[in-house]
Formats: sequence, structure tokens, C-alpha cells
Amino acid sequence: MSERHTATAVETPPEPVPSAAEKSYSAVLGPLPPHVTGTMALESSISSAVEAIKANKLRSFLTMLGIIIGVGAVIVMVALGSGASASVQQRLAGLGTNLLTIMPGGGFEGGVRQAQGSRQSLTVADVQAIATDVPGLDAVSPNLDAGGVQVIANNQNWNTQIQANYPSIFQMQDYQIANGAAYDQNDENSAALVADIGQTVATNLFGTSDPVGQRIMIRGVPFIVKGVLVAKGSNGFRDQDDIILIPFSTANVRLFNQTYVNNIYVQMTQGQDSTTVQNAITTLLATRHHIQPGQQNDFRVFNNAQLAQTAQQTSATLTYLLGGVAGVSLLVGGIGIMNIMLVSVTERTREIGIRMAIGARQSNILSQFLVESILLSIAGGVLGIAFGVGGAIVLSKLAGWSTVVTPAAIAISFGFAAAVGVFFGYYPARTAANLNPIEALRYE
Repeated sequence: MSERHTATAVETPPEPVPSAAEKSYSAVLGPLPPHVTGTMALESSISSAVEAIKANKLRSFLTMLGIIIGVGAVIVMVALGSGASASVQQRLAGLGTNLLTIMPGGGFEGGVRQAQGSRQSLTVADVQAIATDVPGLDAVSPNLDAGGVQVIANNQNWNTQIQANYPSIFQMQDYQIANGAAYDQNDENSAALVADIGQTVATNLFGTSDPVGQRIMIRGVPFIVKGVLVAKGSNGFRDQDDIILIPFSTANVRLFNQTYVNNIYVQMTQGQDSTTVQNAITTLLATRHHIQPGQQNDFRVFNNAQLAQTAQQTSATLTYLLGGVAGVSLLVGGIGIMNIMLVSVTERTREIGIRMAIGARQSNILSQFLVESILLSIAGGVLGIAFGVGGAIVLSKLAGWSTVVTPAAIAISFGFAAAVGVFFGYYPARTAANLNPIEALRYE
């Protein structure tokens, strides 16, 4: 009997049959990730988070709304504070540099103390003494001013402020001439009937006509307009362009005829120690006014640099306060994210159980929910930046408020929004990662 050889085919192993858990995973989450360990890469976490956000668009947007409002509010508030600070600095710069202002003190009437500056205690002789006896000064000027003066030109009239000073006032308070010329020392020496007018006065008295060389009537006295000042704008208290400047001697002789002055402006030499100059002026005036030791001076010496520093500190404090108040809304938005993520964990408990059953680790679950929280915060932060910058522009255009949007404010608010996502998203993510797989699979 011959031996018969029969060719046998190599049998291939059968395809593995998916388990019930794998079938449930595929039904809920789609195809299994292409790795054998069951761990999820960062890309998978991001993709899963994006899909979860897309699946609940309205809820995701409402969740982001707190972050959007918070980031936008921080940017707008800081822009307002920074704009106010810049505006204050600009206005104070318009008062001149290295400038001291000497004002009369408050008097007494019927035993009642009056307001600062109400007492007539400064004279032209004080001005001359300061200019002669105090070293380290570039210029000194008395100041006479009167508000509510009716000025007439042709058939127009306007109620404005008259200010009389030495010609050095143009340098001291940074008045620039747009058209014509400033009155000079010759005008001061001869008590010339000339005036330099602000843009507001020029517009209301002369319209579009050139005011230079034309006549205006101030308290019945005719003046010739010698120049028009460059516009300064409002200083927050009054319109700085609603003013007429005239020589001090002219005002003193023709309009006011008084011995006392409203205040005295002193400009120090660059680099001069302001405290030394202030002390010298205080000592000189106290001696001239016969102020006895222990008595209160009948004048006050103010340093514009100190006023600027105080204003800057106040503006900075206001900016921090506004930013802090707006930052509270970011915390509220973070709490909203945490609440929604806790709800999401509850809704997706069975999904989490399936993931764990087929090999997902706690770190995978943690990263999935944490990434979702961070994405919500980042998306809200981006939209909040657009909202904040747009809001600052609208306030600047419509309300006329000064706003300054700084890159630092944008970076801080956006970074804070991302930090909120991590902080408030960690607890729900950790809750999801710590679920018992068996209990999660049983969850209905």
C-alpha cells in the first residue's frame, strides 16, 4: 500500500470577537484608538474635547459667556484706568514743568474758616521779592484772573475767563501760538492793549474769520487780538481754550486796579531741588507777611510735580481697583465652568466606565476633561479679548472717554482665563478619573 501524501492548508486564526464593552465603546465613541495599551494621546484628548463641545454648542457658549464677559470687562476697565492716567499726565504737563504755584491761604469770617485761596495775602511786591531773593528760578509771574467776563467783537459776544500774567507765562504753562504772536515784554512795559485768545473764544467771536488784528471789547476797554493760542482741550474741570491772556500791567491798570494778586507762578531751573526752593519761598514770604512762630501761614506753596505724582498714584489705584472688580467676573465664569463640567461628568458616567473597561487609565480620563475645560476657557478668552478691545473703542468713540488698551492687559486677562480653566476644571476632571469602572458601567 503506497503512502499517500495529502497537502494540508495552513489555517489562519479567526478574527477576534469584540467584547461587549468594546461594542458599547464603539457604539458611543466611535472606532477604538489605534494603540494596544489603551492610553490616549494628547491629540485624542483634544479631539474628544472638541467633539464634546460641538455636541452641546449652546451649553458650551453659555459656559464660555462668563469668561467672555470677565476677560472683556478686565480689558475695558484697565483701558479706562490707563486712559484716565494718561489724560491726567497730559493735563498736568500742560501746566508746565518745574513749576510751583503759590496761593493765598484761607481767611476767617465771623469765626468761620474760609476756603483755600479766599484770603488776599499775595502782592506784586511779593512777586518781585521772590524773583530777586530766591535763587534757582527761571521765571516768576503774578496771576490775575476773572471768570464770567463778557467779551464783545463786532456783533458777537462771549462769556469767558480773563487771565493776566507776565510774558513768561507762555513758557511756564506751555502756551503755544497757532496764529499771530504772543504779547512780549514791550507790551508788558507799556501796558499795551493787546490780547491772545483761545480757540474756543476765537470760534465763538469770529467764526471762521482770522481774529488776528481785530478788536475785542473787555469791560468796555478795546483790545487788539495779537495771537490765537494752540488748542489744549479740557483739563477735566474746564475748557482750557476758553480763555483770553493779556499783559499783567494792562489788566492791573485798565481792568482790575488792585494791589493783591490771585496767585504766583514760579518756574525753577532744571535740576533744582524743589524742596530747597519751596523752603526758601516759604521763609521769605513768612518774613514779609510777619508770620510769627507757631502761627499758620497765610499762603500755600504747591509743587506741580507732587500733584502729578499724587494724580498718577490715584490713577494707578483706580486702575487696579477697576481691574480687580472686573476680575471677580472671571472667577464667576470659572465657577460656571466647574458646574457645567460636573454636570458633563454625570451625563457621561457610562462613557467613562466603558473607557476604563477597555483599558483607559485615570490619567487619560483626567486629561480628556481637563483639556475640555481649558479649551472652553481659551475660546472664551479669545472672544473676550475681541469683546474688550471693541468695547474700549466704542466707549472712546461714542462716550468720548480716554481709553488705552495695553498688550499687558490683554496678556494678563487671557492668561488668567486659561488659569481659571485649569483651576476650576481640575476638580471635575479628577472626579471623572476617580469613578469606579464597575459602578460607572452600571450607571443609567
